[in-house]
Amino acid sequence: MKKIVSLIVLISLGACFSCNKQVLDKRPLNIISDADVFNDPALVNAYLTQIYYGMPVLGNDCSANGPFEGDGSWHAFDINDVSDESFPQFRDWNPSTAFMFKYGNLNINGGLLDWWGYNTIRNINQFLEKLPSSPLPATDITSKMAEARFLRAFCYFSMVKRYGGIPLITKVQSADEPEETLYPVRATEQSIYDFIIAEIDACANDLPEVISAENLGRPSKYAALALKSRAALYAASIAQFGTVGLNGIVGIPASLAQSYYQKSYDASQAIITSGKYALYNADVNKSTNFRNIFLVKNNSEVIFAKRHDNVNQDAGGNGWGVDFFNCPRPQAWARGLYEQSYLEFAESFEMVDGSSGKLDRDALQGKILTTEELWGDRDPRFFATFYTQNTSWKGTRLDFHAGIRLPDGSIRTDGAYNGIPATGEQDYQGTGIGVLKYLDESHDNMAGANSGWATSAQDWLIFRYAEILLNNAEAAYELGNIAEATSAVNQVRSRAGIATLAAVTREQIHHERKVELAFEGQRYWDVRRWRTAVNDLSVRWSGIRYILDGATGKYMVQFINNVDGSSRIPQFRTENYYLPLTNARTSNNPKLVENPGY
Repeated sequence: MKKIVSLIVLISLGACFSCNKQVLDKRPLNIISDADVFNDPALVNAYLTQIYYGMPVLGNDCSANGPFEGDGSWHAFDINDVSDESFPQFRDWNPSTAFMFKYGNLNINGGLLDWWGYNTIRNINQFLEKLPSSPLPATDITSKMAEARFLRAFCYFSMVKRYGGIPLITKVQSADEPEETLYPVRATEQSIYDFIIAEIDACANDLPEVISAENLGRPSKYAALALKSRAALYAASIAQFGTVGLNGIVGIPASLAQSYYQKSYDASQAIITSGKYALYNADVNKSTNFRNIFLVKNNSEVIFAKRHDNVNQDAGGNGWGVDFFNCPRPQAWARGLYEQSYLEFAESFEMVDGSSGKLDRDALQGKILTTEELWGDRDPRFFATFYTQNTSWKGTRLDFHAGIRLPDGSIRTDGAYNGIPATGEQDYQGTGIGVLKYLDESHDNMAGANSGWATSAQDWLIFRYAEILLNNAEAAYELGNIAEATSAVNQVRSRAGIATLAAVTREQIHHERKVELAFEGQRYWDVRRWRTAVNDLSVRWSGIRYILDGATGKYMVQFINNVDGSSRIPQFRTENYYLPLTNARTSNNPKLVENPGY
C-alpha cells in the first residue's frame, strides 16, 4: 500500500515537469502539503489506504507489517499458537513470538502480540480534522469520515483488549501543547469501550449498506455493527467475570455487564434482521461446505475481510503465508505443518449425534484399527479444520505413520518392511494433527522462499455471520433469553451437520465458539475475557502417533504426553489477562502506570 502512495506522488510530480521553471523554483518537488493531499481525491484515497497499511492487526492480530513481520509470514499464527489450539512445530527453528511466551515467560518487557497503534491513530485524527474542508463532494466526505472513524474504533479495540485502559487521543497533538496533552494518562477500560461503541453508533449509518465490487475490503454499515457486537460482548464479559483494578484502568464494574450484553445483542440483531448475510450453505457435503467458507471469496457469510492477492508482499503484493507454512508436505523448505493442533483441541469436536468426541485413551492404547474407526462419525467441521493420517490431499492420502508393527509385535522405526518405509512423509514428531482451515489445495507450495511462501490469495475473514449468531447467543443467554440463545447456536450446528441442542448452557455456547471459530484468532481473546485462561491455557497437552500394522494395513495409536516438550510447561498467569505496557512506554511517558503483576 505504501507503493500506491508513492505512485500517486510520482504521478503528481511528473505532471509538474511541464510547468515553467519559475513554478518549479517555488515548490519543492519532494514535498506534498496537507492542502495538496486534501484537495485531490486520488491523494485522499491514498491517504486512507495508507491507514489500512498501518493496521497490521487487521490480519489476524499481527503486530507489524511486511513479508517477515505481518500475515505474509508465520506471525499470522501467533494468536492461535499462544492459545490451547496449537503450537508452532519447527523444532529447530521456532520463530513464533507465541512460542516462548506460552510457557510463562511474558514479563514487563512485553513482546507478545504487542501493538501500540498511536501512529496510526494520529494519521486518522489528521484525516478527520482535514477532510471536512476538502472540496470533495459532501457525500464522499461523509462516507470517508465514517470509514476513518470505524478504523479508529478498530484500533482502540485492538489495544483495549490487549492492555485495558489506554490514553484516549482524538485530536492531533503538536509539540507546543501542554504537558498533560503530550503525556496523557491512561483512561479507564470502561471509557475506552464506551468510546468504541459511541463511535460506531455515530458512523455506522454513514457507511454503505452494500460494498461495491471496487471497494471490497472496506467496511459497510454491518461491519461497524459487527465490531460493536464483538466489542460490547468483550466489555460485558470482562465486567461479569473480571475484577476492577488501578481505579478502573483495568476492569469494568460488574453492574454494567447487562447493559453491555444488551448493546452487543442489539448490534447482532440488527445484522441478523437485515437479511444481508446468511450462513454459507452451498455444498451438499458438510465438510466441503465448511472449508469453502474460507476459500470462496465474498460469499454470503463474509461481513468484513482483509483482502489478499497471490503476490508476495516483498514484491509489492498482498499475499499471505497460510498455504506455505501450514500445508502438508511436499513443501519447498521440506517442512510444512508449521501450526499443529493439540489432540485435546481436536477432541473438542463432538460426534455428529452430539456426544463427546473425547477419545477413550485407555481402550485405544495398543488397539489395531482404521482411521475411520478412530475419527469416523465426527462433526464434519473436524474434517474441514484438521488433517491427519489418511486425510485426502491433492489426490493422495497423507501419511503420518511413525513406525511399522511387525508380526512379532515389535516396532521398526527405520528402514522398511515388505517394501513399506518405516515412517511416512509427514511430520510424525509433532502432534500428528495439522491445520487444514484456509488451505487451498491448488496452491503451489514448492515455489520457494522468494515467490511462493507468501502468495496465498484467500481473504482473512475479520467478521463473518456465524460469529454474529454466536455473539447473539452469548448475549441473549446472559440476558436470560435461553430460547433465543438456543436457536442461534442451533443454526450454526445445523449448518455444520451436527445434532441440535434442546436448551443451551453457558458452557455449550463457549464450546460452540471454540469449535466453529477455531484458528480464526478468537480463542485466545475468548478465554481471556471469560477469565478462564489460567485453567484453559495452563495445561500439558498431548499428540497422537500412528504405528502402521504391517499385517493388516491398519494402525496402532499411541498418545504422546507433554508434546510441547518436557521443559516447556504452558503457563498463563493471572496478570496475563492484560499485556504489559512495557518499560519502554512507561519510561517515555511517566504518567502511564503499568498493569498489575508486572
